[in-house]
Amino acid sequence: MPSAVTPQRRSRENSSDGESSPPSDDSQSASKRARFNLNGAAARTSQSPILRNGHRPNGLAQQEILRAGPSQIKHQPGSIVRVKLANFVTYTAVEFLPGPSLNMVIGPNGTGKSTLVCAICLGLGWGPQHLGRAKDVSEYVKHGEQEATIEIELARDPRRHRRNPVIKCNIKRENNKCTFSIDGKLSNKKTVIELCRSFTIQIDNLCQFLPQDKVVEFAAMTPVELLRSTQRAVAPQEMLDMHDELKDHRQKQKGIQAKSDAQQDALKNLEKRQRMQADDVQRMRHREVIKERVRVLEASRPLAAYRAVKQRHTEAKDRKNHAANELKKLEQDVEPSLRAVNDKKDYQRQVGAMTNGRRKVVQDAEKAADGINRKLEALHGRKSELEAEREAEVNAGKEARKEIPRLQGNIAALKRRIDEEQPDLDISGYNERIRGKQRAIDEAVEKVSDLQRKQQDLKYRGQERNQRIEQARRNLENLESQAGQQETKLKSMSRDTSAAWDWIKTHQDEFEKPVYGPPIVECSVTDLRYVDQIEAVLQRSQLLTITCQTQNDFKKLGNVLHGELRLSEINMQHMPGTLADFSPPIERDQLSRYGLIGWALDYITGPEPVMAMLCASARLERTGLGDRDTTSEQFELLQNGPIENWVTKHSSYRVVRRREYGPSATSTSVREIRKAQVWTNQPVDMRAKRNLQENIEGWAGEVKEFTAEVDAAQAEIVQLRTTIREIKEEVSSLQTEKAGKQKVLSELRALPTKLAQQEERLAAAQQSLAEMRQRVQQIREKQDQVTRERAEAALDYVATLEALQARHHEVHEAEIMSIEAASDLATLEEKNASVTGLLDVKRRESEQAVAEYQRLASAGKEVLKAVNEMKAKAENSGDAALLDHIQNCSAEQTSQQLEEEIESEKARLELMHEGNDRGIIKEYEAREQKIGNLRTSLESLKEELEQAGERIQGVRERWEPELDRLVGLISRSFGENMREIGCAGEVEVGKDEEFENWSIKVLVKFRESEPLTPLDSHRQSGGERAVSTIFYLMSLQSLTRSPFRVVDEINQGMDPRNERLVHRRMVGIACGGDVLLDDASASRANGTTTQSFDSVTVNGDVEGEDVHVASTNGMPQSQYFLITPKLLPSLTYARGMRVLCIASGEHMPEKADKVDFRGCVDLARGLRSTLAVR
Repeated sequence: MPSAVTPQRRSRENSSDGESSPPSDDSQSASKRARFNLNGAAARTSQSPILRNGHRPNGLAQQEILRAGPSQIKHQPGSIVRVKLANFVTYTAVEFLPGPSLNMVIGPNGTGKSTLVCAICLGLGWGPQHLGRAKDVSEYVKHGEQEATIEIELARDPRRHRRNPVIKCNIKRENNKCTFSIDGKLSNKKTVIELCRSFTIQIDNLCQFLPQDKVVEFAAMTPVELLRSTQRAVAPQEMLDMHDELKDHRQKQKGIQAKSDAQQDALKNLEKRQRMQADDVQRMRHREVIKERVRVLEASRPLAAYRAVKQRHTEAKDRKNHAANELKKLEQDVEPSLRAVNDKKDYQRQVGAMTNGRRKVVQDAEKAADGINRKLEALHGRKSELEAEREAEVNAGKEARKEIPRLQGNIAALKRRIDEEQPDLDISGYNERIRGKQRAIDEAVEKVSDLQRKQQDLKYRGQERNQRIEQARRNLENLESQAGQQETKLKSMSRDTSAAWDWIKTHQDEFEKPVYGPPIVECSVTDLRYVDQIEAVLQRSQLLTITCQTQNDFKKLGNVLHGELRLSEINMQHMPGTLADFSPPIERDQLSRYGLIGWALDYITGPEPVMAMLCASARLERTGLGDRDTTSEQFELLQNGPIENWVTKHSSYRVVRRREYGPSATSTSVREIRKAQVWTNQPVDMRAKRNLQENIEGWAGEVKEFTAEVDAAQAEIVQLRTTIREIKEEVSSLQTEKAGKQKVLSELRALPTKLAQQEERLAAAQQSLAEMRQRVQQIREKQDQVTRERAEAALDYVATLEALQARHHEVHEAEIMSIEAASDLATLEEKNASVTGLLDVKRRESEQAVAEYQRLASAGKEVLKAVNEMKAKAENSGDAALLDHIQNCSAEQTSQQLEEEIESEKARLELMHEGNDRGIIKEYEAREQKIGNLRTSLESLKEELEQAGERIQGVRERWEPELDRLVGLISRSFGENMREIGCAGEVEVGKDEEFENWSIKVLVKFRESEPLTPLDSHRQSGGERAVSTIFYLMSLQSLTRSPFRVVDEINQGMDPRNERLVHRRMVGIACGGDVLLDDASASRANGTTTQSFDSVTVNGDVEGEDVHVASTNGMPQSQYFLITPKLLPSLTYARGMRVLCIASGEHMPEKADKVDFRGCVDLARGLRSTLAVR
């Protein structure tokens, strides 16, 4: 289990300056520095401290443990006081207690240094995307565990908190979720982040939080991105808001300007087109005037027609009045001659009226006679209905008379049967005999079931023994074959994988393409001399990996193995590629210069998909193989060459290169290889063979015994079934006899019920016959009533006919009188025929004059209606031209004159060019309106542009000076840091018209002969970029608003000189200038060596005391975390620093408090001082 312990530092491997690694621990055994005399010896004290081994050091040894007292620095609000982890990545349980200023976290690669960085990021609520590692938080749970815990204690803000806030994060692997709590109370991610932001913690800002996998991203950050990150790190939020506001205002200003320019162009284009069409539009407008005149004249046609009809109507009225006067004078002249004719006409009319009255009386009498006749017919129909009802009742009575004697006979017969003697029936005796037989059947059936169960058990046991025999025979065959031996090894290595391979072999036809088993059974080593090297290249999981060639097969197999078979230890891989996709880094004939004989791929064979899978996972095509150990010269070639992995006779090598830190950032791990266990030829295990043979013989004997017992049971079952069949036949005979007797007895017992039913039916028949007779009597009474009504109706009908005959005689008399009056009138009219003819002529003339008058009046109304509609339409539509013409037109103008004027105007139109006049004029007018709208819009845009410029200027006047001031401070600090290492540097603001392109330009110079050049990945080396990056981050110290800063392995690409200078500068800045000299500097200054640490942390116990004071520059000190796997010897240290040493490995005890690193360091220092004195 990895542990966080402090301090233990080892020398850096392959250090270029060749310096040794001095002890770097600290103790709190002294609270002040040792005093020195003139010759450099330490002054005597009353009592020397006692070392942990019980010895008392001499003078110089005592000097080593008399160190400076603790730093007087306190955690500033928001800095990290404590980090506690459980089941997180590599840690089972650990607790970190960082100091308030510079914390150096050191330890070999893979021990869990960067895990602390991951814990800070995830524990404070930010996501894994800020780490550049795994995407899911569940992947940070330690392997084999289901839940991880991160607990971070932050320094409190006395103004807001009574105690330090403690944030706890629980990560669950199952649902990939995180839960948070603050001070033991359940919370959420949003609240945690808000709490962190209240302390100005910005995990998502690379200027404050630079994890290992984000170093390259920071180096690749553009100047524009660097400006934003710098503002977030050192400027208040108002600065960022103003920058965003400037960018927003500028975008809006550009949008307004672009809109204004577009409208200016459109306005010029429209005005040009208006000028080109002005003359044509003038001509077209004149033509429109003529067309409008023609339209008005044509629309006024009803008005001219009305005037013409009105004149004719006046003339017809005069003619009508003249004809009426002449007719009236003629009638007065002939009136005496026509008086007798008129009297006769009056008499004729009176006679006709009398005749019509008498005819109406006849019609009324006929209607009365018809009504009486219909009544007689209805009474006759009613009589027929009653007769039919009587006959139906009589017929029904006949049936009742026949039913009564039959029912009486049935009743007498039932009485005779009831009086007869009833037979006896012993039901209980029959039932007892049947139950006895049934019990015998049940006992026999139960015996048969027992025997069948025994047979099934024996058959199952026999099948199980046969399966054992078959498996033993296969195992026996496998013992004697190479493939069988490999499958046996597979089963011993992983029973789940062996079971999965057995299932795959029997279901190959269910897959799209063949599925291959683990390499342990599919592959073999071509030359067993190199089997140890080959197995050293492959891991256990790769040897057990099942290879699928399609994605569908991969999903299907996973569902079967994990879902149906519930196998857990299964490794599968989808390998769609081929072996041709993998090629070695160099040709094989070049391997000899590296001491290698070939590639690992050359000495193993198997199916191509399996070999491709091994190349993808184990990189067989890129792993060299040697038959002897690597010499130092070959090791140098390999370490700096293209080969990253190789294996020799006794060792396996792996080179890790960190390109982002420069060409020298490499590390090599060496591992001793073990003897091969998989692809080995071993003799057959004879003991196992004998055991299998003996088991086969024993199981075969048991199978024979089981077969004999099954046959005996079958014979007994046959006998029992025969007995059961015979007993069932006896039971059936008894049941038939019992059923016959029960039927007879049931019939006898039912006779009283049948007798009662017959008697009831007889009574009902007699009652029905009596009711029928009563109904027949009632029908006869109704028939008599109908007969009386018919007689009365017949008498009324005779009287009505007599009255009708008298009325007809009166009508005949009146018609004769009418004929006589008509004859007299004709005689008189014939005598006055000439006078009558003249009078008729005058009447016709008068009628014609009236008809003509009325016709013209009707036509005048229609024309007037058309005129009124024309006027109303003109008024509703606002047709001013037509209304003006109606008002001012000449009353003397006739329709003919109007038509001549219309034709004249049309002739003028024909002389002018005809085109799409209305469309062009409409387009011209719409364009004129659009021009006006554009001019108005341009005035508005001009005002908006002025306002936008004023807003930009107002914000810029507040933002730009403050930005220049901050960048100036950063530039001075950056330049001072660069001068400390003999280089030069500046930081300036890159200004642009577009605020979104404003940037920070970092200019550096590492050599005297070159000018200041921008910092980028093309001009400077990896080490130079690393130095510039860390100095830039350090330059933000005095301006920082973040309580802590994290930098992970930033020193990997630096050379020893730059690393030493950068470290010294960082210590000076982070610890407020209270720097203790390194070994060499201290010796030159006062002739002694000293190092100091503020405290020592072992398993989470903190020694020392922190007291808050301001730093040397008057700003509160920010907390630093510097993560590095190596340190140079004799570096500069200061009060306030804290070193966290990460120690892990298979030899670490379960309890870290059993390791006393401080005692070891004190002892080493004492020995070192003793040797120095000697």
